[in-house]
Amino acid sequence: MAAGRGEFFASFLEGLRRNRNPGCGTTAPGRRRPVAGGTGLSWPEPTIKKYEAGCLQMVNSPSEENLMEKLPAEILLQILSHLDASSLSCIGHVSKVFHRLAADEVLWQKMYVSDFGSRTWRPKSPADDEALEEEEDEEDEEDEEEDRAAGYWRKMYFRTVTGQDVNNWRREKRDVSPHTGLPHRTEWTLKNLSVSWELTVCGGPGFKVTMEPSRADFFESSVIVHFRGGRVIGYQQIRTLSLHAVRKETQRSPEAGRPGWRSLVFQLDVNSQPGRLFDTDGGVRLRSFQPGVTIGTWECEDSVAFVMVSLHFHQLVERSLLGSPVCPYSEPEDLPYMDHSDPESGLQGYSLHLVLHNSATKIMSRTFPQLRCHTGSLANRRGVPVQDGLLELRVIHTNNLAQHRSLSGSITLPWSSGGLDGSVENCCFLSLTLLDEFQKPFWCVSSCVSVVAAARPLSPDYGGEHFLLRLQEPDGRLRMELVRLTGPRQFLLIGLALQLPVLKVNERFGRAY
Repeated sequence: MAAGRGEFFASFLEGLRRNRNPGCGTTAPGRRRPVAGGTGLSWPEPTIKKYEAGCLQMVNSPSEENLMEKLPAEILLQILSHLDASSLSCIGHVSKVFHRLAADEVLWQKMYVSDFGSRTWRPKSPADDEALEEEEDEEDEEDEEEDRAAGYWRKMYFRTVTGQDVNNWRREKRDVSPHTGLPHRTEWTLKNLSVSWELTVCGGPGFKVTMEPSRADFFESSVIVHFRGGRVIGYQQIRTLSLHAVRKETQRSPEAGRPGWRSLVFQLDVNSQPGRLFDTDGGVRLRSFQPGVTIGTWECEDSVAFVMVSLHFHQLVERSLLGSPVCPYSEPEDLPYMDHSDPESGLQGYSLHLVLHNSATKIMSRTFPQLRCHTGSLANRRGVPVQDGLLELRVIHTNNLAQHRSLSGSITLPWSSGGLDGSVENCCFLSLTLLDEFQKPFWCVSSCVSVVAAARPLSPDYGGEHFLLRLQEPDGRLRMELVRLTGPRQFLLIGLALQLPVLKVNERFGRAY
């Protein structure tokens, strides 16, 4: 409760500082109507400091003695009218009182009219006045019925927010790459809509830091967003990490001075998963978390040096624009595909697009089409059984030398923070896109991975050092076998296999494997 009230008052005070008129605030990427009669009421600094002192007293007071909740509803609604849509949505999670007030229809209607304007009626000609009046009366009756519906204006506000430029970027998404199954112009769409990201680090009581990205590196099917840490952020202090996509207005826009719409991409509870500890380069220590979070800490003092977030392009535009500040975008569930193939034939026609890269260069990019996996008696005869509830797709066979592929670069992960540079050996990023037989994304992931020495030689055909690269997720597993040749010190990919959960396949296609 106290944390919720703290976020509310922080949003309220921020609204007072940036909102120069007594109307509703705005963070939506829509058009704001100018206030008639000048810039409106100005909030002097003494008044803001007075509110700060009062708010601190209210936050520190027990819930049963909270002065804010004892105020009349009319005063509370007047206070809430100074908030923007993003803050007003967060208020509903503070308490039952604020949940009811934040859903007030009049409040959302005024905000809608202030940000997007109201509909106007213009007669086409005097001869049509009578017909238009009848049509207007019917529309008014329909509007009154809609107004009486709970949450109508709130739904209209967010529908209008998400509707802006939706047709444009959805049109761009129609052009799909045949190799990755992803839209060609995802990078262009995100940059054209001025989408950026912010990372919020939360720790103990009162510890909250928002980090701005230092840069973003785009690749074929993913983007790596870099955040520079600081000495003030200790790794042991971190409790949760929240990544928000923020649509910021361009400098030429009249809305450039106002904050943009925030969409929660994911929230990571660091305490619930310890993270996978990677090798160090003598300067930093790497820890990897899902989904796609890599934290680098200074080895000498364990404070955060940098954070890298790897985001897969699949549904990234939707997750960056259609989520809310407190809830990520949820992909609609599709009905199971009607698969009339023989159950004995198993999985057919799958394709894999795999990219190995670090934060600067591409190490490997390959597309493997027409993957298949047999089941039942045919699988047993061919030595590809279904084990532990997993179906295996063998992409590269170790004993088939014609399938082996060389990597174009060394597997390293360069980093930069605070004027210092370094590179961690045997680490890189992996972006995987698996398409099903209908060429729809089945498993998409982008994550930091590490290469470890194999316990025994993986193939008698190669000398040198043998390595394994593994990735394990709820949606699937990956096993990659590598050899580093002795002479040129170059990596060679000699084995690759995917394992998919049988339960997920059955739910997707309505099967009973």
